[in-house]
Amino acid sequence: MSESALEEAAVLSAIYCGDGEYQLIQVSADGGVVVEIKTCVGDVRRVELSLSFSLPPQYPLCPPDISVASPVLSREQCQDVRRKLLEQAAALPAEPMVHQLVCWLQSGEVTSEGDEEAARVEDAGGEEWTTVLLLDHMRSRGRYVKMLERWTEQLHLTTRLLSGRWILVLLRGAKTDIKEFCHLLKTVKVDVDSSGKKCKERMMKVLCERPFTFSSSSKHGLASQGSGTKRSGESCFLEKEYQSTLELTEAFQEAGMAEMYQQILPLPTL
Repeated sequence: MSESALEEAAVLSAIYCGDGEYQLIQVSADGGVVVEIKTCVGDVRRVELSLSFSLPPQYPLCPPDISVASPVLSREQCQDVRRKLLEQAAALPAEPMVHQLVCWLQSGEVTSEGDEEAARVEDAGGEEWTTVLLLDHMRSRGRYVKMLERWTEQLHLTTRLLSGRWILVLLRGAKTDIKEFCHLLKTVKVDVDSSGKKCKERMMKVLCERPFTFSSSSKHGLASQGSGTKRSGESCFLEKEYQSTLELTEAFQEAGMAEMYQQILPLPTL
């Protein structure tokens, strides 16, 4: 593991010490160090960004991988910010650079283009889908749920976790964001195996997916659980435990997804 990465993580925690501003996501010999920094950029219109830096074992000889999420920028705009950050990282000397990259981003040089489009993102509904996932296991529940909550927020999804005989995840959001959620489940170590080692959710299955329509929901549906009706660009994560098939059926009905529940029957034998 890179000593430079560990030292930089300690420095970053001191610099970005505001509430929720910095988080150390991962420290491992194989995967390196992953940190998340939340910041705002822009002078006229402040844009909130969540930046994830993956520092490989060879860091800083190898630049970090970077992911970008924002509640107001589109997926394409986030990808554009990521591309420019990676280009900037590749141009810097092989030395600790995360803080320098964040400062460069805060100068406003990256997000000045496309601001008009970003201002309309909240009102742009786009194509929304509903999806039902079946998870294989959830041994380290606290860690697993925390990751699901984080991805829900980053991808602006509505997520409902149903725990019982089967572990089901109900999703609503942009189709591309749901696909990214599924990709993360299969590529990020979210749980532990029977021996206690961190593992990925490789056995996750998509049981059903289809475009979201108002008729397939209701005023008590998946989009309106919690404190109020979900608006475009917002995220919502809820957990529910069920003890019987009847309670599972009712959970789908409450989520406005009774028709999808019928489509996934019969559920796999455990």
